[in-house]
Amino acid sequence: MSGSFFTIEGMHVETNFGKDKLWDKPVINQPEIGYLGFIVKQFDDGYKFLVQAKIEPGNINYVQLSPTIQATKSNFTQVHGGRKPDYLEYFTDSQKMVVIDQLQSEQNERFLRKRNRNIVIEVKEEIETKDNFIWMSLIEIKAAMNIDNTVNMDSRTVISNLQLDHLIKYYNYRFNSNNIYAKSMLSDFSLESFKNLKSWLTELKFKYDLLVSPKRLDNLEGWKISDRAIESNGYESYRVIAVDITISNREVAKWTQPLMEALAEGLFVFITAKINGVIHFLVQAKFESGCFDKVELAPTIQCFKNRQDVPFINLIKNKHLYLSKYDSMQSEEGGRFYREQNRNMIIEIDNVDMLNNVPENYKWMTLRQLYKFIEFNNYVNIQARCLLSLIDYR
Repeated sequence: MSGSFFTIEGMHVETNFGKDKLWDKPVINQPEIGYLGFIVKQFDDGYKFLVQAKIEPGNINYVQLSPTIQATKSNFTQVHGGRKPDYLEYFTDSQKMVVIDQLQSEQNERFLRKRNRNIVIEVKEEIETKDNFIWMSLIEIKAAMNIDNTVNMDSRTVISNLQLDHLIKYYNYRFNSNNIYAKSMLSDFSLESFKNLKSWLTELKFKYDLLVSPKRLDNLEGWKISDRAIESNGYESYRVIAVDITISNREVAKWTQPLMEALAEGLFVFITAKINGVIHFLVQAKFESGCFDKVELAPTIQCFKNRQDVPFINLIKNKHLYLSKYDSMQSEEGGRFYREQNRNMIIEIDNVDMLNNVPENYKWMTLRQLYKFIEFNNYVNIQARCLLSLIDYR
């Protein structure tokens, strides 16, 4: 054992927000920051991203489209004794041409303050296309996101960091300013000012507490440890299992590790509506135990599909009330989660008045405002970012 990579640890949580005030749970503690990065290059037919067909032990269909590099610090410093990740030298080059470079959070409910470096670099020179890699346009990547469990979570989070000027550039002149989502990115109109939205978030962080402390795994209230898993005695919809893994084309070919296994599918939904002709997203300020600063912006609905006690969940059951704009199954990251898939939806309602009286931790925002929050670290959670990555601006 190297003692690196990650550990499963116990956590005790106390809060004065919501109906659940205290609970215990196992979490993934991985304090190191890894690379999630794409190389992008201009070809005769436009800009393309270097995409990897990557096998992960927890993937539903084993192989998914991942970024050029997807590696923990322990991976690229070779703690495991294996080879370095392909193309690492391009990301460590101090002279690299940076398109985006940000630290963004991972799943805040099952990681403890976990972040990865989301980065895109542009190269001019010819580079070798190695086995299991392919050049794809942004349009092709987004089209692949419409196919269930094809583009992995790490690709989606990196793509979500691309701002308006990047999208215009990498859509190869096919960015459509008349597209309803493009209009929401371009418009100066919004229901509330960005200043007021920041103040709203600050007020929530000031008003509510979220206290997290370590606790022994064998002393977690509501959990039991067997010879096969760490499991909940209650409503928690996941457990921790151990797996033996053999993959021939990885830096290390064989190893054993724990994985989080979901016992139900998740449901991540953005409810949208036109306000003065501009699409707005109903955004939740969600308190999650692994957040760096208590709360991050999340989809309108973010839960396991068997939950019946979250706001707006009944709306999804009434299909006549909304128009489905995006609806696909997307996987969680297969290096930490075992065959977990979640239904990702963006829906549009005709009558915004039906959602006027929303809870205090919900606000209507334009895409322009959401992407302004994404420019800063730890404001928009990974479920929201992955949903935004599905949007096509043609």
